[in-house]
Amino acid sequence: MPHITFIHGIANKPAPDALLRIWRDALARDEGLDLGAEGVTSSMVYWADILYPEPQPDMAEHESTDSVIARDDAEIDMSWQGEGDEEEKQWAAAMADKFNFDSEAPEGDEDFAPQLEQMEGLESLDFERIPLPWWLKRRLMKVLLRDVHHYLFNTQITTRGKSYRVQDDIRERFVAAVKQGANTDGRHVVVSHSMGTVIAYDCLKRVTECPRVDALMTVGSPLGLDEVQDKLKPGWSRSNGFPADKLKALDWVNVFDRLDPVAGFDAKIRNDFKLDNKVKIEDINEQNYGRWRHNISKYLGGAELRGALTRQLEL
Repeated sequence: MPHITFIHGIANKPAPDALLRIWRDALARDEGLDLGAEGVTSSMVYWADILYPEPQPDMAEHESTDSVIARDDAEIDMSWQGEGDEEEKQWAAAMADKFNFDSEAPEGDEDFAPQLEQMEGLESLDFERIPLPWWLKRRLMKVLLRDVHHYLFNTQITTRGKSYRVQDDIRERFVAAVKQGANTDGRHVVVSHSMGTVIAYDCLKRVTECPRVDALMTVGSPLGLDEVQDKLKPGWSRSNGFPADKLKALDWVNVFDRLDPVAGFDAKIRNDFKLDNKVKIEDINEQNYGRWRHNISKYLGGAELRGALTRQLEL
């Protein structure tokens, strides 16, 4: 029986069981990929409780941008930017400058957002042109920077009355979930979204005790960011960054939407994670809809993603 180990991305999430149901339902809706009917088991690597004080309310059908990335960004604690050694401060400053979240809304319009037709031909991210209200882009980038930083720099944090080392504890959860999935018959695929793609890659490439899996799918990934890649050393290199030792079938599919603001800085990553200087990753453009293109439920409803996952599972 095939098995999928899911791992979620940035921002707060509903409780683990609710989140897993949301992902499975998104895959199945509109006569899509029904994992239960296909005999595919699944589990969710859940880490939102390490960074967020309480679960997001269950959205029932899909994750809502406005509930996860609320309009008032005053509650996002960015005080950590002045902490750490010089390397850590410089990293955070470089990322903040790239994300440009402290700038004013263009022409003073807080809801500035170009029409989608203005994006035709866009190959890499011009952040001011991504069709999202400025307040939402600013908050999204703060959340992304905070979550990625705390993982890559293994920040110590106390949440819900427990003390964590962010990278150590999330790695432990990921490895435990992959070990559990490895006990099932059939192919074992890791499906990761957003920040979860960084965690999945880090564990598969750099954590010795992480078991092998058959295939990896990254969705809406920030792995194309130079600053993220630099913090995945030792282990990562552009010419030999592919986690061949942990992918039995050398099967990695990267799914992106060119208007996804998290993936958009460098959505196509096949040239950044080669194996012996040869391209092994399959980059797939899954065009979503609406202004909010980072939503996992939209990705999971896409024909391109479902087709690729069906092949990875050998259904």
